[in-house]
Amino acid sequence: MTEQTRANFNPELAAWLSQQGIALVLSTYRANRLIFLGVDANGALRIHERLYDRPMGLFASGQNLWMAGRSHLWRFDNLLAPGQHHDGADRLYVPAASFLTGEVNAHELVVDSQGRLVFVNTAFSCLAGLRSGVSFEPLWQPPYIDQLQPQDRCHLNGVALRDGQLQSVTACGQLNEPAGWRRQRHGGGVVIDVPSGELVLQGLSMPHSPRWHQDRLWVLNSGLGELGYVEEGRLEVVCQLPGFARGLAFHGGYALVGMSQLRSKQFTGLPLEERLHAEGRPKGCCGVAVVNLSSGEQEHLLELNAPIDELFDLAVLPGVQRPRALGLRDGLSDNLVKLPGQQDFVLIKPSLPSGQPHQGPEVPRLGIPDAALSRSASSSTSVTTASAELRYQKIYELTETTLQPYSALTCPSLALGSAALAKLSGELFGLCAMAGTTMVGMAIAEATGSGEARLLSLMVLPQWRGGGIGTRLVGHLMVFLKAEQISPLTASLDQPDVDQAALKRLLERLKWSIDAAAVTAQVELR
Repeated sequence: MTEQTRANFNPELAAWLSQQGIALVLSTYRANRLIFLGVDANGALRIHERLYDRPMGLFASGQNLWMAGRSHLWRFDNLLAPGQHHDGADRLYVPAASFLTGEVNAHELVVDSQGRLVFVNTAFSCLAGLRSGVSFEPLWQPPYIDQLQPQDRCHLNGVALRDGQLQSVTACGQLNEPAGWRRQRHGGGVVIDVPSGELVLQGLSMPHSPRWHQDRLWVLNSGLGELGYVEEGRLEVVCQLPGFARGLAFHGGYALVGMSQLRSKQFTGLPLEERLHAEGRPKGCCGVAVVNLSSGEQEHLLELNAPIDELFDLAVLPGVQRPRALGLRDGLSDNLVKLPGQQDFVLIKPSLPSGQPHQGPEVPRLGIPDAALSRSASSSTSVTTASAELRYQKIYELTETTLQPYSALTCPSLALGSAALAKLSGELFGLCAMAGTTMVGMAIAEATGSGEARLLSLMVLPQWRGGGIGTRLVGHLMVFLKAEQISPLTASLDQPDVDQAALKRLLERLKWSIDAAAVTAQVELR
């Protein structure tokens, strides 16, 4: 682990977890961590974490824990029998199976009463399952979505079971168009009944985490930081929370709510932001609140510190106090073997002092964030020929965070710590040039908030230049923005590290009007 997670919490939280006989598991996709909260033998709060690639939805089912990752769904199995311990842990999760779905932006996932895994396929706006021979099996779509396309039309994000059957989902919008939900963040959110397809609740702000508990449908109205339940077509608010509420679990008469800071500029203007400013904490809290359902009071609060500023989901682990997991970088995941009918583990093939005995380069471990991804974007070895067929593809869910693995394809640089990244204030729209599965060029525009946009970055890998890719990138980006009702697009010719002459020639080929006095170029999209 590169940096240990730190937390602030009231001392009674550990005692409460111990009294309730539970532990918690949290996921954070920005920090790539799976975090377990328990209580050690001395009654102190215990934080245990493992590194995984973009952890999101969590679902605890018996001795198994399911997790949605960047391109895989993961199943963790507990190797400890009741009453058994290993290195002080009373629950030891190991990554036992993974299922490749591709980067479909899987959000929440559940296992129904028939043992079927169902996950929210946000990119394709559907609920999906697993089936041999395909990446996923579409099972259900909101009635207003008419195509199965990777366009994140409504930002379907949450799913709830009722008595083990699929019952409810949440979505941030109702528009049947690519990324249409972005224009409905402040009141287009809905809760939908899966069996009937009917809207049971409307007018929400970015709702998440539907859950059935004590015969009530609960939901987080995240854009307002509210926890509430559905009552006759309206949301009965039980509690207002000091952060962007996302991730919800229940234990008896308590709700456990995950919260994130308002770190993304694309979500500015939410009602929650105004309230947090008035309360003197504009970014809000990242952590977990324990809410008494009878009183609506936040009885306990755990606040996570840097490097954690976001949580996606959480789950309760009943009957557990000290959970641990083996990570893919942990040598025990290769060497610890559990045999049927035996409580003791067998340790095989201990690490040799000679190091890596294999010929050739070390193979990256599946499911671990690839720190070299951003470097490979600029590597000439990733492209075998410049004559490969190119395609141009929109980039959805583009933020300053999701951009980072590809920051080597930005000019001016939008890498972490760069001056250009620090100046961002609007929503990002991106379009890339692909040679097979390799990104060879990218253009990014930033919406200014007044219905206009500026060309923020344009980059083509050196070995691919001279073939008109940059011109086509900007041209396709203009069409993309027009579909989003954004016009005009402007570009500056005096940005640092930009070849002004080359950019000017490109803009002239697109028939942009050049205003030399203002050193800008712009075009009205017609």
